[in-house]
Amino acid sequence: MTKTKIAVLVSGGGTNLQALIDAQQGGALPSGEIVLVVSSQRGAYAIERAAKAGIPSVVCNKKELGGTQEAFESAICAALDEAGVELIILAGFMSILSESFTTRYRDRIINVHPSLIPSFCGKGMYGLKVHEAALSYGVKVTGATVHLVNEIPDGGRILLQKAVEILEGDTPETLQRRVMEQAEWKLLPAAAELMSAAIMNEKENA
Repeated sequence: MTKTKIAVLVSGGGTNLQALIDAQQGGALPSGEIVLVVSSQRGAYAIERAAKAGIPSVVCNKKELGGTQEAFESAICAALDEAGVELIILAGFMSILSESFTTRYRDRIINVHPSLIPSFCGKGMYGLKVHEAALSYGVKVTGATVHLVNEIPDGGRILLQKAVEILEGDTPETLQRRVMEQAEWKLLPAAAELMSAAIMNEKENA
């Protein structure tokens, strides 16, 4: 049975992409294969990571495509269709996707968010902002969540969560790093395998 074809959508350095590549190379993603990396930014380091792993990549930059959401998403869809993509993973992808896009790939898009949803999530909550909010609120435990993506930012069904303890003297930067190492880089490959296996199973029983 052919493996589930995965596209990873990125915007920056691609540390979560690297976790997925490492999982694939280490045999922890037996049901899936990353066939495409899509970057919303030209020059993103994630593109280099893809090249080193022999994975094709494409840049779909909203500004270069005329600045409309429609043109941006059309270009992404065309690249996904050409590669025969069956599962989309958002890994530090800094663009909100429209309802028409998420509906087209219903239950086929997953995202990792650096908190325990429903805490510190939703519109405008990304990157260091999430960790700043957790620290200013004074919570003792944070973590990461992998969820399905729908039209509501961070609003889709939760697949996996992992808690990370907040330590005395944590800064947003130290907390961000620990959440990545202890939660995001473990959860995302696990969720990718979970979804890839389910999609393979669906194809077999179709």
